[in-house]
Order: sequence, then structure tokens, then C-alpha cells
Amino acid sequence: MSRWPLPEPMQLALAEARAGESAGEVPIGAVVVKDGTVIAAAHNQPRTLHDPTAHAEVLAIRAATAALGNERLDGCELWVTLEPCAMCAGAISHARIARLYYAAGDPKGGAVEHGARVFEHDQALHRPEVYAGMGEDEAAALLRGFFQDRR
Repeated sequence: MSRWPLPEPMQLALAEARAGESAGEVPIGAVVVKDGTVIAAAHNQPRTLHDPTAHAEVLAIRAATAALGNERLDGCELWVTLEPCAMCAGAISHARIARLYYAAGDPKGGAVEHGARVFEHDQALHRPEVYAGMGEDEAAALLRGFFQDRR
């Protein structure tokens, strides 16, 4: 566990991840914040929605754009419990998220600091500020426990 309290958005993202786990989904949660206010929160739901694009980040971005009535999330922060995959990193770029905070790195499927490194490509439409590792222990423990229970 963290040595100091996690910021509220990451605590909420972890709560979303736990809600996803309870629903039988891979425990990943995401929260969108605008001007210090949470405007959207979601957890993974590919199994529930029968939709391979129903990752926590995509669902949170969809909810945030609906709440703001704009496809651009200028000035918004995305807090997520796992390093985004290439699909989600692309959505983050297209949505113009200002800052991305993620807890655990994902050497296998991540695309921010691992794999495709989407934001480093010249083709990236927008590059958010990226902050990694906040809540890493909690997020990694959730994921490890989820997959151990299924082996």
C-alpha cells in the first residue's frame, strides 16, 4: 500500500476497478476530472457489453464528452489504474486529454511507456502530460489477485 494517501481521483479509479472485478471484468478503472471535479468514471466492461472496445478509459472518455457536450476534453485529466493500451492511448490523444495519470505499468499490453509508445510518434495528434506509478501497488495487487483466482 502507499505510504501516503492517494489523490481522490486515483482512489475513485481503484474503486471503479474493484466494481469491475465484482462484475467479473478485468479490474481496471478510470476517472475523468475537469477543473478539480470528477465528470466521469468507469470500469472495464468488454464482457458485460460484449464490446472489445469497452475499456475503462474509452467508457470514461465517452461519458465525459457526453457530460461536456464536446468531443474534445481540453483541460481534462484522466486517472486510470493501468497503463493504457494502444487503442485507449489513441482515444486519449483524439480527445485531447491534458494529463494522464496511471497507476501500474503494463509491459505486455501498455502503449504509453511500453510497446507502441503511442504518444512518441509523429502521428500522435496530441501528447498529454503523463504521470505514472501513483497507486501502482494497489492496482497491481488487484490485477494479480484477479488473474490468480482464474488460474
